[in-house]
Amino acid sequence: MDLLDAHLVPAVDGVAYGLLLFVVAAGLSLAFGTAGVLNLSHGMLYAIGAYTGAELSDGTWGGLALGLAAGTAAAALAGAGLSAATVPLARRGHLAQALLTFGIALVGGDLLIQFFGADELPVRVPGALDSSVHLLGHRYPAYRLCFIAMAVVLAAFGTWVLTRTRVGAAVRASADDPQMLAATGHNPRAVHTGVLAAAGALAGAAGVLGAPIIGPGPGTSENVLMLSLVVVVLGGLRSLWATFAAAVAVGEVQTLGVSVLPDLAPYLLFAAMAAVLVFRSRFTEPEAHEERGPSADPVSRLRKLLAARWENRPRAAAAPAPAAPARLGAWLHSAGWRQAVPLLVLLAVLFALPGMLDSYSISLAGSALALGLLAVSVTVLTGYAGLPTLGQTAPFAVGAYATANLADAGWTVGPVQIVLSALAAAVFSAVTGPAVIRARGTTVLMITLAVGELTSAVINQVKSLTGGADGLVGFPATRALWGGEGMTEERELYVYAAVVAVVAVALTLLVLRSPAGKLLTGTRGAEARMRASGHPVGRYLLVAHICAGALAGVGGSLMVTVQQYLSPADVGFEIAAFALLAVVIGGTTSVIGALLGAGLIVFTRDWVAGSWPGHGPLLLGALFIAAVYLLPRGLAGLRIVVGRPVPTASPAGKVSP
Repeated sequence: MDLLDAHLVPAVDGVAYGLLLFVVAAGLSLAFGTAGVLNLSHGMLYAIGAYTGAELSDGTWGGLALGLAAGTAAAALAGAGLSAATVPLARRGHLAQALLTFGIALVGGDLLIQFFGADELPVRVPGALDSSVHLLGHRYPAYRLCFIAMAVVLAAFGTWVLTRTRVGAAVRASADDPQMLAATGHNPRAVHTGVLAAAGALAGAAGVLGAPIIGPGPGTSENVLMLSLVVVVLGGLRSLWATFAAAVAVGEVQTLGVSVLPDLAPYLLFAAMAAVLVFRSRFTEPEAHEERGPSADPVSRLRKLLAARWENRPRAAAAPAPAAPARLGAWLHSAGWRQAVPLLVLLAVLFALPGMLDSYSISLAGSALALGLLAVSVTVLTGYAGLPTLGQTAPFAVGAYATANLADAGWTVGPVQIVLSALAAAVFSAVTGPAVIRARGTTVLMITLAVGELTSAVINQVKSLTGGADGLVGFPATRALWGGEGMTEERELYVYAAVVAVVAVALTLLVLRSPAGKLLTGTRGAEARMRASGHPVGRYLLVAHICAGALAGVGGSLMVTVQQYLSPADVGFEIAAFALLAVVIGGTTSVIGALLGAGLIVFTRDWVAGSWPGHGPLLLGALFIAAVYLLPRGLAGLRIVVGRPVPTASPAGKVSP
């Protein structure tokens, strides 16, 4: 009883916090489970309600009612608009939705800040609620008790509508059997719009009522989205009561857990999220990727190609070998030369940049190469292994912090830093790989997101190695080779980064185009057939996960060398999202496209935004929205290869040959 009495206020706070998350997560669950939309802008819908309610609040009941009505309506309209925006992407999978909704979140967040200001807005509640009441001998804010009651009523009303009304029946039918719903005379498109509008309304109402708890300000939408994703993952999509229990548990961890277990609280949420996802994936068979006829099996195609080349190989008694000019001409007209042209052009541009750009632009180009290697590692997992990931910043961070600590210990030779950082990231990926490779689709996204967030929590806690929130700076500069001087000039740093990136990308391309790479592609495109023919699919995916982790570690090492400082923001969720979106922009199976996508993101975020200060997120969001509509196959789709189909994304968000 003494323990309960000491922590009563945080425990009640946890209930209020959890109920707030339940209302928000219910909308997110409704959008994903019923409308099939992976909405990464759901936190922005909450922010719309929170900002609107705060702006209209004047300390009266009328102001609260007006704010609730306006905030709910505004978020519902935004949800309906989101429905119209995502309908054209219905057959393109969740990666395209993630690209679009993340772009909308960036644009919306920037517009909210421009309209309402960058400071957190104060929220004035009615005088009767702006006081404290006695609760078992403790004083507790009256508004929070009132919010608990309002949230319960709102949750009960939503549950009743979903389970006891004709509208709710239509919503459930749209998720289970849209064809049957259409046969009964209902318009699935209208139901889709209504579902996303209702999800937006829930988020907006939660934003208005929860503004005194999670106030409107910079970072609000990201925080709410992350916690809502945790609730949805823990509660699942099938039961509102399970979501309710998960939300209350998350709320208690966020409040009571901090006061009882302050050292463990940062890890509990995402550790629980990862554990639940891994546990579920252990009891379900991995989804077989969609096949598109016999030609969808890359292994069979590889065998046929080798057989054809064997049949057409030159014979010993054949005519004399053609002269050197003839052989050169034949090579110039071969498919291999046409495929090598983009690589040669890219190489020429990379090494011509130092003479064309100023020092600041050169430093941005070096950062783009580091982010590009991270994006290439995401391409290996997403496009070739079929494992879409939001957690490659974890091995990226391992490589980055390994390089910073090696330099601080006197190990400043670049090749040594690269090799040891790649090895550390590979070991990290080998440890986390078994938790990832069993799952498929959006489950992989959530597991890797949890791994990335757990890594971020460790970075903030282990200050002796990472510097915590302050990061690391002041370590010795990297030397390109043994016996050389530390590199400090932007141009020499860029040349070093370009050489490392070219070598890493060349090795990656060699592996991906080897028989081992074809087996990996076969695992993605015809997993059921590969398993049936005796291939150790799990081993292939684990090796791919380890190699992609090592490549991300090289990118992290390169970033530290180029920037000469390291902060948690360099390896956070935003960078993970940017890497995945760079892959989608470039084309999910294009290594060069991933590099170009990363360069485009850095160019927009840092160079273009420099002429319009404070609007970097708006420009990036506009880039993502334009890319998802104008480049359905990514930048790689702009290159037409004669005699070779361009890969397209399957409805599950995976890439089909």
